[in-house]
Amino acid sequence: MPAEWVDFKGVRGRVSMETVLAHYDIRLRRVGAGEFRGKCPLPAHSSTTSNDSFSVSLTRNVWSCQSASCIAARAGRVGGNVFGFVAEMERCSVREAALRLQHSLEENQTSGATSGDDESVPCAPENRPLPFTLRNIDHQHPYIASRGIDESTAQHFGVGYYGGNGFLRGRVVVPIHNEQGELVAYSGRAIGPTKPKYRLPAGFRKSHLLFNLHRAIEKGRRTLILVEGFFDTFKIHQAGYPNVAALMGSQLSGRQATLLGTYFDQVVLMLDADLAGKAATAVIGNALRSILVVQTVELAAGTQPDGLTPEEINQHLGGFCHDVPAPDG
Repeated sequence: MPAEWVDFKGVRGRVSMETVLAHYDIRLRRVGAGEFRGKCPLPAHSSTTSNDSFSVSLTRNVWSCQSASCIAARAGRVGGNVFGFVAEMERCSVREAALRLQHSLEENQTSGATSGDDESVPCAPENRPLPFTLRNIDHQHPYIASRGIDESTAQHFGVGYYGGNGFLRGRVVVPIHNEQGELVAYSGRAIGPTKPKYRLPAGFRKSHLLFNLHRAIEKGRRTLILVEGFFDTFKIHQAGYPNVAALMGSQLSGRQATLLGTYFDQVVLMLDADLAGKAATAVIGNALRSILVVQTVELAAGTQPDGLTPEEINQHLGGFCHDVPAPDG
């Protein structure tokens, strides 16, 4: 069977360093017109002292890392183009990197940049509605059940295993909508130790929306439970609390804060009880208190919402969500 053809020229013309930085959620500081610098994100980078060795030129569409140990780990290569960067991040060949980018373009028909930090890279366009929907998604896949998600919940959110073509093949996909309910992206969760754990399409700007916000808005209530991830959202909803949305991380953008203040009067923060989650709870709480009422759920150290039972979730939320009816039974 002949190898799949890769349109190197076509892909290179449509995918920029700005796009792949956004895809991997890499935040750099601007040091000049189209020039950015920061800590090296490459898996081969082992130096703990080189915190400013990685640079990107958006005008030339190239990258480099000047760390001697990083260069040595990459067989003397200082930097390269988009294909080389993706190859280093994914630990694959340049051809495979180009093929993955080509699949991403074919699957999502999007380009542009995205970042969790609006100031890290130049402004990017809005997340555009997708012109397609993925088909033959398996809502009964064993991985879904292993995470404690009922089939009815999986069908409600459209989450399931995807065996089709494209960069999400072999992953559990999660449809993502904007606040108007328009489908704008799919995220793909790896099954097992595959890296990265989550894939998002090149050009998707997660800082512009909150996962499941459109469904929470439809409920017409003025209290929102805010969590970090997709599976946190599924478990909270499944426990009987539909007014839930996710940051898709542990950072809050200005755009997300505006959305919360527009549609709700109160937010209940229920972030992971790890170091990052606790720090995020403090920062986000302080940022939101000027525009709405903020309540905080204290979870046991090391736990997160998606690991709680329905009874535990109700114990934590029953005293906060006065306008959200408690689950039956």
